[in-house]
Amino acid sequence: MSSLFPALSAGPGAGADRPALRFGDRALTYGELAAVTGSLAERIRGAGRVAVWATPALETAVGVVAALEAGVAAVPLNPKSGEKELAHILSDSAPSLVLAAPGEELPPALAALPRIDVDAGERAAAADGPASRPADEIDDEAPAFVVYTSGTTGPPKGAVLPRRAVAATLDALEDAWQWTGDDVLVHGLPLFHVHGLILGILGPLRRGGSVRHLGRFSTEGVARELNSGATMLFGVPTMYHRIAEVLPAEPELAKGLAQARLLVSGSAALPVHDHERIAAATGRRVIERYGMTETLMLCSSRWTPPDPRPSVRADGEPRAGTVGVPLPGVELRLVDEDGATVEAYDGASVGEIQVRGPNLFTEYLNRPDATAAAFAEGGWFRTGDMAVRDPDRYVRIVGRKATDLIKSGGYKIGAGEIENALLEHPGVREAAVTGEPDEDLGERIVAWIVPAAPDSPPSSDELADHVARRLAPHKRPRIVRYLDALPRNDMGKIMKRALHA
Repeated sequence: MSSLFPALSAGPGAGADRPALRFGDRALTYGELAAVTGSLAERIRGAGRVAVWATPALETAVGVVAALEAGVAAVPLNPKSGEKELAHILSDSAPSLVLAAPGEELPPALAALPRIDVDAGERAAAADGPASRPADEIDDEAPAFVVYTSGTTGPPKGAVLPRRAVAATLDALEDAWQWTGDDVLVHGLPLFHVHGLILGILGPLRRGGSVRHLGRFSTEGVARELNSGATMLFGVPTMYHRIAEVLPAEPELAKGLAQARLLVSGSAALPVHDHERIAAATGRRVIERYGMTETLMLCSSRWTPPDPRPSVRADGEPRAGTVGVPLPGVELRLVDEDGATVEAYDGASVGEIQVRGPNLFTEYLNRPDATAAAFAEGGWFRTGDMAVRDPDRYVRIVGRKATDLIKSGGYKIGAGEIENALLEHPGVREAAVTGEPDEDLGERIVAWIVPAAPDSPPSSDELADHVARRLAPHKRPRIVRYLDALPRNDMGKIMKRALHA
């Protein structure tokens, strides 16, 4: 495989002065990035796996790119990991060293590992070109990352992502989003996960574009960057919810969003209410994409230019409540509980999403049992996500098989559509829906509500009637529970298992 980052291998004079990475007031051009990652790659080549202390900093990006250029698998570590979880990840992945920013204090679990400080200021002369890079000798199937899943059903599992999966996903998104080297991406996502690191840092670098990381997300930072040349924004629903909340009072934010080429949300479903508020204030619709650690990206709406040109394909408008269509190279099917393929494109027939393609991981590290259980016959990966497909191929996810598919009174009900209906009620700030055992119905629908006005929350009867009018009577919540906040993980996903703990 050639380099994952052609712009780093171009040599002096070939765009070396173009901006590549910026974190706050610290930045690297392509020439500087090639020099510093080339130098670090020489130091770690042959090291086996390397752990990366993945703070939202320039050093994390440099360390990961250097590992990939050296053909060494990177293991991003979440700086917020607890002691037990971190010890498990280190024991399971057995990295030979850890990369971290100079002066960064590491937890005791990492004390036994040799440490290399990533000095992003150590810039060899860009005019001399990058250090020798063995990318042509690295096999497509060689591991690029070991990324650990959230561990909701046990200790986190290490998904081994090969280089071909990274390349296939980023190239499919280039096609779907017309992503080019002229794009400037802004985001404030964590760098220990697929969204923030692989899409948000490596995506721009593979295209020869640039990324501006906010360090910490803020609507002021988004407005500043989008009004000073950034063309794309990546975020999670929590971020877009905050944007939707403050838009009426922040005209500079509305202006920046209105002129952005692409607004992308992922990692969880963006409520329809927030979609509509952002569209009404800016004239721009947020694109949702769908993927997992094990699969990287699977689906997305395709970007449609405001003024379509013959040279730019425009295959479909973003549509609230859907994740678009399968990306190029991705095969996607729905399978019912009996293992039969759901052939219907009727917007109602529910099945588990199963996929195959070059974007898939190769295995769970040290877990052949879990790897075998994850795949159906024919190499189809079982995502555990339930969905329906509309007549025009758009995929609508209705929830997780384990937590979001509620079987009540003989109906199969997706929690997601009820959540969206609840969020349309003016008295609801946040909502989650689960099922719990019921002797009569099998399962009853439970709504977990964060009220907009804690002192005067909408009644359970009012919310049940609200849902019944919008959806159907059998989808109304039978029980409503009120909370101050919903439990969420670092990526903004609601942790539904914690609701019943």
